[in-house]
Amino acid sequence: MAPRMGWSRRAQYGLFFSFIAAVAGLVIGLIMLALSLLAPNSYRFVRGAALDATAPVTGALREVVDTASGLGSGAGNYWDAIAQNGRLKAERVKLNQRMVEAKAIAQENRQLKAALQLRERSPKAVATGRIVGSSFTSPRRFAVLSAGSRDGVLNGMPVRAPEGLVGRIVDAGMVASRVLLVSDRSNIVPARMLRTGMPVISQGRGDGTVDLRPLEVGRNPFKRGDIVVTSGTGGLYPPLVPIARVVKLDDDGAIAVPLADPARISFAMVEPAYEPAALAAEAAEPR
Repeated sequence: MAPRMGWSRRAQYGLFFSFIAAVAGLVIGLIMLALSLLAPNSYRFVRGAALDATAPVTGALREVVDTASGLGSGAGNYWDAIAQNGRLKAERVKLNQRMVEAKAIAQENRQLKAALQLRERSPKAVATGRIVGSSFTSPRRFAVLSAGSRDGVLNGMPVRAPEGLVGRIVDAGMVASRVLLVSDRSNIVPARMLRTGMPVISQGRGDGTVDLRPLEVGRNPFKRGDIVVTSGTGGLYPPLVPIARVVKLDDDGAIAVPLADPARISFAMVEPAYEPAALAAEAAEPR
């Protein structure tokens, strides 16, 4: 089938105008070359006009290129910032973990140093051990001490820490012992108020606190913040060992918190009974 005449004419016209444009461009180029050689001053005027005409287009194209480059570099910087932020967060978590470990080690070192200083001040100390466990949910309050009969520990011996009285030994194994804490209901400690010297009785409540009662009936002698210490009465506990601090008044007595909390201390020291006869009576008492 023969090609359509309209299509052939459009093709011919396109070729013709392309030829005309090429010829015009060649002519303009020759004219510009002749001007540059024969009339430099006029050529500078023409070149300046051409620059003025093309400057907006060139500037617009330059802004487009700069914008595209800025978007590319901005996206790269954004992803780099995200990656760097992730690395910084991971490093911060590691640093926090190391800080917690360092604080725990420092606290344990302070407690160990205090226990060693306490033993140096107590020439009659029997043994020093670590608190390896204690009961919190049971109404019976016990702790386990890493010192036993091979270290000279006997039933009934008092146990104390640098902070104060912990309790007394009730079961002594070869390498470990069980300590009846001052907060246990069956632990009764003769005491006195440090502020006034008034004799009082400390008895555990089974919930981590102790109940304080004066021996004399009458006005409540306690104040919040009062410290009670052992009196030495009974011969088992040596005198002037801190026991607890008053946190709440209750009728004619008070509720106090033990100063030597096994949950916060790491080391404790076993001492001989203040009077050996009291230890013999404690050892003979049925469990």
